Amino acid sequence: MSDGRAHPHQHQAAQPKWAIPIALIVSLFFLWGVANNLNDVLIAQFRKAFDLQDWQSGLVQSAFYLGYFFCAMPAALFARRYGYKAAIVLGLALYGIGALLFYPAAELRAYSAFLGALFVIASGLAFLETSANPLMTVLGDPAGAERRLNLAQAFNPLGSVAGVLVGRQFILSGVEYTPEQLATLSPDALARFRDTEAMAAQSSYLVLGVLVLLWAVVVFAVRFPTLTDGPEEETDEAVPAEGGFRRLLRHRHFLFGVVAQFFYVGAQVGVWSFLIRYSQHALPGTGEKTAAAYLTLSLVAFMAGRFAGTALMGRVPAERLMGVFAAINVVLCLVGAFGGGWLGLGAMIATSFFMSIMFPTIFALSLRGLGPLTKLGSSWLVMAIIGGAAIPVVMGRVSDMTSIAVAMVVPGVCFAVVGAFSLAGRTAPVGEGDERLKVVATH
Repeated sequence: MSDGRAHPHQHQAAQPKWAIPIALIVSLFFLWGVANNLNDVLIAQFRKAFDLQDWQSGLVQSAFYLGYFFCAMPAALFARRYGYKAAIVLGLALYGIGALLFYPAAELRAYSAFLGALFVIASGLAFLETSANPLMTVLGDPAGAERRLNLAQAFNPLGSVAGVLVGRQFILSGVEYTPEQLATLSPDALARFRDTEAMAAQSSYLVLGVLVLLWAVVVFAVRFPTLTDGPEEETDEAVPAEGGFRRLLRHRHFLFGVVAQFFYVGAQVGVWSFLIRYSQHALPGTGEKTAAAYLTLSLVAFMAGRFAGTALMGRVPAERLMGVFAAINVVLCLVGAFGGGWLGLGAMIATSFFMSIMFPTIFALSLRGLGPLTKLGSSWLVMAIIGGAAIPVVMGRVSDMTSIAVAMVVPGVCFAVVGAFSLAGRTAPVGEGDERLKVVATH
């Protein structure tokens, strides 16, 4: 049984017998989409279960994206040493274990225990994303790499939608009390309400954990081909890590890209994290299940934006298109912050359509001209998703001080940074070693 480890100068030609490994890897894009967007439901649920302020509920995303931040580099080193397949199996194992940890967390009724479980899940996802993206580019005929990767990416927003639908149906209870109603409950009744809400996520995550662990067994049992990332791997290996870090610091455009990626991911996660909360603020009396449906609509808009943006890039330079989309999102966030009602809600849903192209476009523009530093630079860009841990907490703090509507100014500022980077991208250096983005992350 092959371990899927990379060997120099040994591209794998497309063969029908690799259809099963390809299908298994494609499924991973769906699985991490489920986990990512279940968080948006958990924020609303934990706010009820633990009587949290907005900044405290935003810690759900902080715990999650810290897992990505701390494990992205170890995951890349592990995959390089033991192979893609081993990294995927380990990632699935961590994902499944983290989901199962929701059982003791619910029994303990401890918010910190839930956050710890989410950290473990995200650690597993870091291994999956670090391995699955490049693996799809080399698992088969190199000429079909982009087609395979685009196919895989299509399953990520589907997983996101599925995650919200599962959370809406099986986690959100629909039982909501106003502060005045909570004040009238007896201590025992209030405790029972909190306990019931804390237990709501337990069964869904237990099922998810078991399914993911079974999937890890399937991946382990299936034979993978011997693979390589291509001849450029040797070029990257020729650059010592320490010297590579120093050389990257001299690429101002790349450093700006890392900053832009930090703010983009923070904006995306922040908008989705608080969209349920925003919906109930903009439209008083909206139930949490109805608000979750608006979140689902937002994810559908994101998926539509991916296809539309890809088509438009055939006619409009990517950096110019991203600049226009970023400017539109700044305006939409301001409408969401100060417009209110259906107008504000529609504006915040629409931001998902225009943010859809930003992560891969920032990724590609940032790597221009890096040559042998491309892979090292890619790891920095993956680690920049730590913005998903920081920005939601900032939004929560602004919300607690003002309102959830005014907090939408924060992602507006983030999109302004992306817009500034897009302007810089029009004059980005392009060298002989320029590597166009092969691995398009799916955040």
